[in-house]
Amino acid sequence: MIQVFENTDNLNTQLADLFVEKATNAIKTKGKFTVALTGGSSPAELHRLLASDAYKNKINWNKVFVFWGDERWVPLNDEKSNAGAAIKNFLNHIPIPKENIFPMWKEGIEPQVYAKEYEAILEDHLELGDIFDLIILGMGDDGHTASLFPNQEIILKEKEKKVAAYFLAPQDMYRITLTAPLINKAKQIVFIVFGEKKSNALYEVLQGERNSNLYPSQLINEDDGNVTWMVDKAAASKLSL
Repeated sequence: MIQVFENTDNLNTQLADLFVEKATNAIKTKGKFTVALTGGSSPAELHRLLASDAYKNKINWNKVFVFWGDERWVPLNDEKSNAGAAIKNFLNHIPIPKENIFPMWKEGIEPQVYAKEYEAILEDHLELGDIFDLIILGMGDDGHTASLFPNQEIILKEKEKKVAAYFLAPQDMYRITLTAPLINKAKQIVFIVFGEKKSNALYEVLQGERNSNLYPSQLINEDDGNVTWMVDKAAASKLSL
């Protein structure tokens, strides 16, 4: 499903409302809510809204368990850390127990080793060991999502692992990420995409030829109707709707 918004304010308000709805329903149904956050600049306004007085008291944060879709393998105090930014600007401003927050980072360990540890953490907390209630994803102007980057076959063809770490040569750094098979099991997946510079990639992912090696966001399928694209008009400018 594609939802096009007049502006990012309307988009983020709708997403914050969806977050509250999914959290409330999951907690009522099974006593907990599991969510994977996205990194980058896209979720900044969503985080601000959820930490505001208008939203933060709508959720029982004691029952919320926060993970990430991917991460650069850097310490939490590094400016490139997705989790570090979210903790500083969002999670430190809501009454969520620290033990309910699971950054994709651990000091003194190799990323591939921690990927296996993170899998075990997910198995302890997710429904059936591998089903998130909600995963929020962004998309780069190259069509990547999470750390599923174009032409990186080592991660794009991964079928068995739930979490994987690998060296991304173009960025000269390790990345750790949820894999496409795990992401696709989520009850609800939401892509948030803003801006004209992403319009070409959005068109190719949604309406272009199938080429997930070049546009990895195509790996996140809509077979079960669990994927929603929330985009602004600028990003959607090349779509046929």
